[in-house]
Amino acid sequence: MSLLSVRDLKVHFSTEDGVVKAVDGLSFDLIKGRTLGIVGESGSGKSVSNMAILGLHNPEKTEIGGEILFDGIDLTSASESSMRKLRGNRISMIFQDPLTSLSPYYTIGEQIAETYRRHTGASKRDARKRAADMLGKVGIPARRASDYPHQFSGGMRQRAMIAIALCCDPDLLIADEPTTALDVTVQAQILDLLRELQAEFETSIILITHDMGVVAQMADDVLVMYAGRSVERGTVREVLNTPSHPYSWGLLASIPHLSGDVDVPLVPVRGTPPSLIDLPTGCPFNPRCDHVGRVPGNLCTTERPLLSPDLKHAAACHLSTTDKEALR
Repeated sequence: MSLLSVRDLKVHFSTEDGVVKAVDGLSFDLIKGRTLGIVGESGSGKSVSNMAILGLHNPEKTEIGGEILFDGIDLTSASESSMRKLRGNRISMIFQDPLTSLSPYYTIGEQIAETYRRHTGASKRDARKRAADMLGKVGIPARRASDYPHQFSGGMRQRAMIAIALCCDPDLLIADEPTTALDVTVQAQILDLLRELQAEFETSIILITHDMGVVAQMADDVLVMYAGRSVERGTVREVLNTPSHPYSWGLLASIPHLSGDVDVPLVPVRGTPPSLIDLPTGCPFNPRCDHVGRVPGNLCTTERPLLSPDLKHAAACHLSTTDKEALR
């Protein structure tokens, strides 16, 4: 059964230049206890879609359409008071930059305790104990609870953010680039920590990243986003071993391999992402795709391909199955 079901989600922003279609018809499901990796270039709509789940967009400047069902609750029509009860309690988020997400005026222990008290009504004494316990779970000595964020290293701040996010045992944890700007050793520690805590708390995770290596290490299922839309979905094994969309091929081809020749240059995805104000007709990836000529009838430039709702592993691409097998 799906803990989270997103259907035809649209998040549009009105600007002086036009309407920015940051998310334009996104659908996916997250099964309880599993990890969904959402990948794509910067500007593909990964963070915007998940901020919509939390109700963090300004309603006066944002048009949100579609349906977001969390455990049977439609979050798109939920009141602000209802969302405040869910945020930090049943749905938590680890933001991309912990230094700007943590308050510089309060100690780490105070910030964990305040989150716990607000959602559970616990006493100050119990909240302080919970803060110390959570710091211990993420590998930070309890004595550091009286320190401020600037006194922590980048990896420790990220651990503190995880402690805050998990202090109320949420059903859903959204991790937005949780290992960005961390060295590889600390990155591995953070990912190991997330896996351990997920097993302990039985938390479902949405992992937002552009790092396919992180996806391979953490995710059960993968959603590939491009220009505010889902272009491929499947299990991590299916998407990484037998990708079915040219954009996915490009993302995987651009990753350096440890056993590869150091003199061979990386193969980037050519071109640049499209303007979200003026998307190309047909497939949004067609200006950057090397295989448009293989599809008859100019379908790539005239008709938008859709993900098949009946297939577990599906790609929004007009290429035939035979062509995909030959090109992958």
